This record gives sequence, structure tokens and C-alpha cells, in this order.
Amino acid sequence: MQIIQCDNSHAKTWDDYVSRQEQASFYHLFGWKAVNEASFGHRTFYLAAVDQGAIRGVFPLVCLQSRIFGKVMCYLPFVNYGGPCADEPGIEQLLLDEARRIVDRDQVDYLEIRSQRKLGGDLPTSEHKVSITLTLDKNPDTLWNAFKTGHRNNVRRAYKRGLSVRSGGIELLDTFYGILSESWRNLGTPLYQKGYFEHLMKTFPQETKIFVLDHEGVPVSSALNGHFRGVVEGMWLGALPKAREVEASYVLYWEMMKDACERGYQLYHLGRSTVDSGGEAFKKKWNTYPTQLYWQYIMREGRPMPQLNVSNPKLQLAISVWQRLPLPVTRILGPLVAKGIP
Repeated sequence: MQIIQCDNSHAKTWDDYVSRQEQASFYHLFGWKAVNEASFGHRTFYLAAVDQGAIRGVFPLVCLQSRIFGKVMCYLPFVNYGGPCADEPGIEQLLLDEARRIVDRDQVDYLEIRSQRKLGGDLPTSEHKVSITLTLDKNPDTLWNAFKTGHRNNVRRAYKRGLSVRSGGIELLDTFYGILSESWRNLGTPLYQKGYFEHLMKTFPQETKIFVLDHEGVPVSSALNGHFRGVVEGMWLGALPKAREVEASYVLYWEMMKDACERGYQLYHLGRSTVDSGGEAFKKKWNTYPTQLYWQYIMREGRPMPQLNVSNPKLQLAISVWQRLPLPVTRILGPLVAKGIP
């Protein structure tokens, strides 16, 4: 068994393996390598375990460096979950061992791995996030009839407020990014450059889709989803204050669920949420179930476990300051800050 670093010549072999590996997700596809390199100039390490010319396991890694967050490595920046996937635990451990060797060799502060399962070894772990999943049906009426009466009434009431949803591809990117940038500013979160989403949609034109919700013809909420092997990945969603006022999320989520059913998908990952948060409570209304996510770390010796969560007082202060900045300022500064956040 040999651990190699893959380049573009391995792309097809890599994706062939990912397409048949049960643990793999949309985020494991090789195209993400070029997306991160072209958008941010990040250094990537696409590790593969190879035995007699055949891939037996893969582990994509991205290295980020900034004055604010230091030199860190992660599975993929910004995405919901991932980690190594391999044919057996022993191969997975070989990939983790190689990742640790890179952390030590390159003097990386830490490697953050977001996973739907606990990995081997005694890795420092945070369990503050869950992934919310909906089991779909070919007939959206089956989903609808299973919702509680009060929930169905909430959706019906929202439709009566002049709401409509349209969907498409990269032609909706400007609208999506405009809404997302304002929404994230209001949340106190820096947003990366629009070019990142452009690279993503050009790399995966068949696997990505944008939804835009209009209130009386004006866009007030938008989402970008990924699609892979029967699963819809809810990746980014933004909403303006008006969207919350008219309860637009009821209509947007239902239209995206109907679309997923009609296109034959089996599962819908509605994205990650903080445990016991309002976001988690809303997503549970759709007859979903939570899956624990594990933020696990390979630390360079002597380094403390990072505290990049909203309970950190320093982070709370930064959020408060960001929320008060003018939107044009955050659209300029946001990409400079966000590119270093894992």
C-alpha cells in the first residue's frame, strides 16, 4: 500500500473511486481541488491510498494561511462535512498518518476534519454541530401529507404573501451572491468572493443549482444546492430581513424539497446546524432527523484545540463589529478575511 499525492492526471481514477465508495459525498469529487486553488490560491493535498495501481482510499486536504487564523489545514474549507473515505479502517488510518506527517513537516497549527463519524485514534473532538437530513419520496404529496397540520398551515400562509420561487444555474449567481453577502453581514460572518461560487458552478454545472425566492417580484432569499448520487446537499442559503418578515423559508424549503422529489433524489441534507439552535428547530419541522457531526483535530505538538465557535467571547466581539460595518465595506473586506477561515 502506497500513499500518493494526486494531480490532475488522477482526476478520472479518483472520481471513479468516489462514485462507488459508500462513504463518499459530493465534497469528495476531484473538481473541488481546482475550485479552491483557482479561487484562493490555497495549496491542496489530495491523498490517495493505492494498492497495485488501484485506489483504495482518498483524503482531500486544503492548507489555508492568514495573519488572523495562522496556518491551518482542513478537509475542505466552508463545506458541511467530509474526511477520509477508504475501503477499510486500516487504510483510513494510513491516510490519517500521512496527514499528520504533513502537519508536522509543514508546521501547520492544526488540521480540522469535519466528519459524520468518529475517526480512528484519540483525536480531540468537538460535537457542537449536527447535520439535518430529510428522507425523500418520489411523490412530494407523500412528504406533504406526513407534515403536522400546523406546519402545513404555515407553508400555505406563507404562499399567500406574494411569494414565488425560480431556479436555474450560473445565470442566477449575481442575485444569489447579493442576497448571501447581505445576509452574512447581518449575521456577522465574512463571506468569500463571488468568484469561488463561479468556479464551483462552472466545475460542476450538472451538480449545482440555485434557487431564488421572490416577494412580490423582488428577490429576498436564495440558496445554492449540490447534487450527487441520489443526495441533495444544502450548501448555502441567505435571507434578507424582508424574507424573515414574510416567513419565506417555509416556501423556499418546500419548493426545494419538491424539486428534489421530482428529480428522483432519495435524501436531502439541509445543511449543518448548531445543536439546540433556532436553525435546528426549524429544520426539524420538516420530519427530518439529526446526524451528529464531529469536528476532529490533528494538532501540532503543544498547540491548543481551536475555539472557532460562537461561544468564544473573542469571536462574539468580532461578530458584533462585523454586523455594524456598511455592506460595501464587508463586500470588500469579507473575501480577504474569509479565505483564511476553515
